[in-house]
Amino acid sequence: MITRWSQTLIPTLRQDPSEAEVPSHRLMLRSGLIRQLAAGLYTYLPLGWRSLHKAIEIIRQEMNAAGSVEMFMPALEPIELFAGTGRDVAYGDDLFTLTDRRGHRNALAPTHEEVITEALAASVESHRQLPLNLYQIQTKFRDEPRPRFGVLRSREFIMKDAYSFHVTVDGPGGLDATYERMYQAYCRIFDRCGLTYETVEAESGPIGGSASHEFMVICSTGEDTVYKSDKGNYAANVEKCEIGPRAWSFDPPDPPTESAGDLETVHTPDLPGIDLVAAFLKITPDRMLKTLVCSSDNGWILAVLRGDHDLNLGKLKTACESAVQLADEKAARDAGFAVGFVSPAVAKTITVARIVIDPDAAQSRDWVTGADRIDYHVRNFQWRRELGELLDGDTVRVADIRNAIDGDPSPRDDGGVLRAERGIEVGHVFKLGTKYSEAMGFTVLDENQKSRLVIMGCYGIGPGRILAAAIETNHDDDGIIWPAPIAPYTVHVVTIKLDEAGSKALDTLLANLDAAGIDVLVDDRPERPGPKFKDADLIGCPIRLTIGAKSLAENAVEFKLRCAARESAELIKLDAVADRCLEVAGGGR
Repeated sequence: MITRWSQTLIPTLRQDPSEAEVPSHRLMLRSGLIRQLAAGLYTYLPLGWRSLHKAIEIIRQEMNAAGSVEMFMPALEPIELFAGTGRDVAYGDDLFTLTDRRGHRNALAPTHEEVITEALAASVESHRQLPLNLYQIQTKFRDEPRPRFGVLRSREFIMKDAYSFHVTVDGPGGLDATYERMYQAYCRIFDRCGLTYETVEAESGPIGGSASHEFMVICSTGEDTVYKSDKGNYAANVEKCEIGPRAWSFDPPDPPTESAGDLETVHTPDLPGIDLVAAFLKITPDRMLKTLVCSSDNGWILAVLRGDHDLNLGKLKTACESAVQLADEKAARDAGFAVGFVSPAVAKTITVARIVIDPDAAQSRDWVTGADRIDYHVRNFQWRRELGELLDGDTVRVADIRNAIDGDPSPRDDGGVLRAERGIEVGHVFKLGTKYSEAMGFTVLDENQKSRLVIMGCYGIGPGRILAAAIETNHDDDGIIWPAPIAPYTVHVVTIKLDEAGSKALDTLLANLDAAGIDVLVDDRPERPGPKFKDADLIGCPIRLTIGAKSLAENAVEFKLRCAARESAELIKLDAVADRCLEVAGGGR
């Protein structure tokens, strides 16, 4: 395909847009790939649309090769589908909703688990019709509280989502086999797109399920935190990352290394947050206990961790073996909790279902914690002295319930240390299990004519995030350096003051490139060479060919690669240019 600059829309910008926070956002706007319509809403202009479709075509080819079949589902969904699975609550304000003229409430789909389950439940009755693996490439919507980083966190985006259906987890036709097949297909997709990526263990979030892996492109500007063991045998995102064993004890050593002071109440008014309280008391936050009130179907839960650590709600749910959420503040206050000033000792006066303590907080030392009175804290809190036999009962459990931090021990318990990196999520695979089939009554008859819940898997990729991740990891001060498979064009031809003979030579060159299956952008603008070269570097197509009187005098064109190494240009004879381009970058269609 040959495209002339004069016949398309490429609004390049000389200055960095003020709203752009990361390189991919800045360069996608400057190179004319996208244009912002409103917060989190972007128009893909011709160059961006071409790159997006190249990524989509790679995805489509690999999904088809892995046995998945394409379909298409509506973006507008009845809210009853989400209410039936509880995701209207799980997504909360992130779910776009609207009411139609008949008064029916609908949602703009963030994902399509409910719709695909409804479709299959209406059509599949027997185990003989399974397994099935279906996918679509469709627009999704999420009402992000703070859209940022360009297409990395937008409110409307294109997503490939696939769903598989099984009678068993293991064995032929089981979920495990398809999960592995999708995992490998994702590796091929990201390899073909020219990305360098890591696979990490992940939480399933509002989608639900058990096993889950994210495909992360590691870069300093990534929006997600990834922890990797320095031994190279463990990686997980911050929501999922486990922490290795940590020694703890409620009981002081014998003989004690320090004497416990008396419990001392301190007035701490107008000090919102642990950092301010710690500064007022002239201690560091790691000397404080943070007690968070949570709720569950079984009653109140107290989560206790060190003051400088953050609660991981997913880990707390695992520790409690039930659904747990941060308590509604008003409900907690009505129950008698001095929210913001709660101590573990409140369990002696208010009945709680469980106290879960992170190992770093379960140390025998003098702690500062809330005094269970508004605007008051206590010094010299001692676990054994303040809670006594309560620590030995069924109510108290010590478990990993916090987010990992850099330097924590690896959960492999092999001396490894967790190190933090930043990354961009480009794909995510889930083992959903029976969450949706159970909620929506999707069963089939097995070989014994018994009704069985269908087991599901889910597999998502963001094509726009592939582009952004490629730019984040492939750019320099001059612009984008595209991986050839997803570049908007393989070759960028720059023309310099062509006369009639030069124009004929250009036509011959373009015909040869087109015949070889190479897609070409021709900068035929009546501009000076300097701005043309700057735009070529900004857009970042893999190969730049410059044709003008100087090169044509030798029956050649100037051939230059767009790469960080900045190799010098070379002259290539006109009849050898197509072969040289194929040798370097392959075809572009």
